[in-house]
Amino acid sequence: MSGKRLHPNNPMNLDYDFEALIAAQPKLKPFVKPNPYGTLSVDFSDPQAVRLLNCALLAHHYGIRNWDIPNGFLCPAVPGRADYLNHLADLLAAGGKIPRGQKVSVLDIGTGANGIYPLVGHQTFGWRFVASDIDPVSLENFSGILVGNQLADHIELRLQRDARCIFSGIIRDGERYDATMCNPPFHASLDQATAGTQKKLRNLAASKGHKHDNKLKLNFGGQKAELWCEGGEQGFLESMIRDSRRFASQCLWFTSLISKSDNLRPCRRLLQKLEADSVKVIEMHQGNKITRVLAWSFLTAEQRQLWSKFRA
Repeated sequence: MSGKRLHPNNPMNLDYDFEALIAAQPKLKPFVKPNPYGTLSVDFSDPQAVRLLNCALLAHHYGIRNWDIPNGFLCPAVPGRADYLNHLADLLAAGGKIPRGQKVSVLDIGTGANGIYPLVGHQTFGWRFVASDIDPVSLENFSGILVGNQLADHIELRLQRDARCIFSGIIRDGERYDATMCNPPFHASLDQATAGTQKKLRNLAASKGHKHDNKLKLNFGGQKAELWCEGGEQGFLESMIRDSRRFASQCLWFTSLISKSDNLRPCRRLLQKLEADSVKVIEMHQGNKITRVLAWSFLTAEQRQLWSKFRA
């Protein structure tokens, strides 16, 4: 079950249709079993089950085939990533019609080996993407997915060579982006990431009435740059905000997920100090879980309106 409080335009807003998902990815079938409530589901503590569920969701809803990630790399939930994109589309629509097609340019920071944001964003809205990452192995894997789905002409990959930078070294002179998006690292150290892993696994085991096995690995994996960085989420967000100021006139909306609500206040203070013209916080719901998208623009309302007219 994917939860029923997702964005209304999210195709996974209702219960998973496992018959259709198995038809899209037959290898998923052995992993689909009744849960304690009597409805079909998969074991979300099983990395292979989660990976095949993602394969099936991407194939069934978005026509993405030949999708896979290396062992140990982040395997995020497709419904949540699709929700971010739908809320971003609402932001770009500004109360009007959602913009679609190649005229809309989006930058995905830290796309990972999975590349789900650009894949789903292009397939849903036809947007053109630039996807960046600091890890060449991630980009190599994503490149193979793009080639396998004939999408290399619509999604460009760029390697971030400087760990101290986010937009610098990626956004080029004269480029314009309707939006940037990012799922920042949550943790400040490997120890924090490991503790988070064990907590998630304990919760998954408890929900099934089982005792947690400390030898299990987190279902969605994750490499260093995907899960933790110096300063944690707050440090990453502050670096992103400061770097975004350099490209104020080249982007309509900068956005990022924020997992910890306590990080909103310091981000707002920094954006006020840097004289951002507009700051928005968009709440996203998945069952009882709430995540937030922070969006900011240095352009005035008049400039944003002109940008939208120019795009149309």
